[in-house]
Amino acid sequence: MKFQMWHIPVRAATGAFLLNSGLSKLQADDDELHKGVHGMASTAYPQLERIDPKTFTKALGAAETALGAAILTPFIGPGLAGLGLTAFSAGLMGLYFRVPGMTRDGIRPSQQGTALAKDSWLLAIGIALLIDRASKKVRDAIPLPPTKS
Repeated sequence: MKFQMWHIPVRAATGAFLLNSGLSKLQADDDELHKGVHGMASTAYPQLERIDPKTFTKALGAAETALGAAILTPFIGPGLAGLGLTAFSAGLMGLYFRVPGMTRDGIRPSQQGTALAKDSWLLAIGIALLIDRASKKVRDAIPLPPTKS
């Protein structure tokens, strides 16, 4: 695991964002909020309809809190942080593409979908961390030619 300076701002921003979002959901005691979060998720992923809205929102909050904390933790490698962020944000992008009214034309966000469109940035950051880790593995596997003295 090699730390790169460019990891600091992307991990700090995404980790803090997810940690705040998760803690907000864990502390929420508003039934309308629980129903709204659950309703949107159930629209995109119908298998979630069976779960109680409050239970779902609390579980989502716990997952966001854990992921945010992991991304902020320096000894968690960029590959693992990127994998978690990519998986989570891919699920969020599923909401964007599956919930009616989020896009104007299947790609560009509508006014209503702009808040979810930001999840594409989370996905891009996760993928960038994964690419960085994979490219390091490739660089390390390629023997360097001897240097001329």
